[in-house]
Amino acid sequence: MPKTMSQALQKNLLGNSPDWYKLTIIGFLILNPILMAVAGPFITGWVLIGQFIFTLAMALKCYPLPAGGLLAVEAIALGLASPETVYNETVLNFPVILLLMFMVAGIHFMKDMLQYVFTKIITRVKSKIVISLLFSISGAVLSAFLDALTVTAVIIAVAYGFYGIYHRFASTGKCSLTDDSMLRGECVSHLGEFRGFLRNLMMHGAVGTALGGVCTIVGEPQNLLIGKTMGWEFMEFFFRVAPVSMPVLAVGLVTCIMLEVTGIFGYGYQLPQNVREILEEEDRKNDEEMSLKKKAALFTQACAAVFLVLALAFHIAEVGLIGLTVIVVLTALNGITEEHQIGHAFEEALPFTALLVVFFAVVGVIHEQHLFAPIIHYVLGLEGKIQLAAYYIANGVLSMISDNVFVATVYVSETLKAFQTGVIDRAQFDLLAVAINTGTNIPSVATPNGQAAFLFLLTSAIAPLIRLSYGQMVKMAFPYTITMSITGLAATWYFL
Repeated sequence: MPKTMSQALQKNLLGNSPDWYKLTIIGFLILNPILMAVAGPFITGWVLIGQFIFTLAMALKCYPLPAGGLLAVEAIALGLASPETVYNETVLNFPVILLLMFMVAGIHFMKDMLQYVFTKIITRVKSKIVISLLFSISGAVLSAFLDALTVTAVIIAVAYGFYGIYHRFASTGKCSLTDDSMLRGECVSHLGEFRGFLRNLMMHGAVGTALGGVCTIVGEPQNLLIGKTMGWEFMEFFFRVAPVSMPVLAVGLVTCIMLEVTGIFGYGYQLPQNVREILEEEDRKNDEEMSLKKKAALFTQACAAVFLVLALAFHIAEVGLIGLTVIVVLTALNGITEEHQIGHAFEEALPFTALLVVFFAVVGVIHEQHLFAPIIHYVLGLEGKIQLAAYYIANGVLSMISDNVFVATVYVSETLKAFQTGVIDRAQFDLLAVAINTGTNIPSVATPNGQAAFLFLLTSAIAPLIRLSYGQMVKMAFPYTITMSITGLAATWYFL
């Protein structure tokens, strides 16, 4: 126990995080003002990006919001970004915030139906390869028409349900989902195998959202921006991107199969037989004990799922407002009327929403200090196929570091200026737009920084349960990054 006020303050700082982590963050906070005075804002801005990535990488040691938030507050205090810029970035991304606030909560009220459906699939499909392909293809198809964050919320809800069933059995109901201390004998090894199995499915599904998201104008937020700038409708966007997106999709699915066959990079975990038996027994028990009230609730959730898919596919409203509609309908029709029952649904997404706003502060630093300007000016000075390849690579690398929506926004606006001033013609402008779209969508799977869906998965409640850390995610994404990025680059060079 601390004996002095200074010891108490030190103990409170970042809570139960390791001392070395606390000292590292303190070191960052001391270094930045010194660096600002000595090296200037440009160098300090790049160092800040590295520091923020460090807080993401250590997400299992400390949720990135407190430490990353301190860095963001200091950056604003040092003048690297203004509060107005952070606000403008937040307003620009308000649809994403609205989505997180309401859509993820809406998925929470559908989790019984999702668990019911996916339990049937996993208990009846014996092949891990087939299950992996189902998750990858489902993620791709849904993300081509829906939002990747919504799809990710679905697979998180499914995984959390499966994990809860087995862990409750293994711990005999005496410990929480995060406490392994009460596990019996062989359950420890089986739980490790089961965690690996779920990690594999989560990553296959997450990469699937990128495979499908690149294909259509509604697949990712930056796609819509690019489509509007170019004047492309749904089908024209699809056909223009297809020479790159279709080969990448094929190679991504082949990579999924090869990873499960070879078992490299952390893949190849199988569903332990006793876990399968537990899930099957739970499924039988639920079927036998299912009351008419429960069946009615599942039917209502299924109808809400159909509405959700149609509403998102036809974009009848902003995604977040559709999610709010789902919340209202499911709580009303399924008798969820107490405040604490409804409030629990928002616990998963709101911490990540706050973290995303902190991330926008870092994006504000990139914007105000023009950290990407040298790379942008260099690739704009190139010509022909070399320029196309450079665009793809530059957008890909920058999207691994920053947010892919921000990178696409900067590149589209700069390229539009080049077209309007006659530096490039319309044909090259069209091809560069495809390079921006595929570059920001495909190589960005390398890190959780690039895609909001990946970052959401990393900071979700399921990540620590299945031991999915930043490093583990980067490792498991690496083979996908290599095969998909090289395929995308080759397709950009030969097919555009």
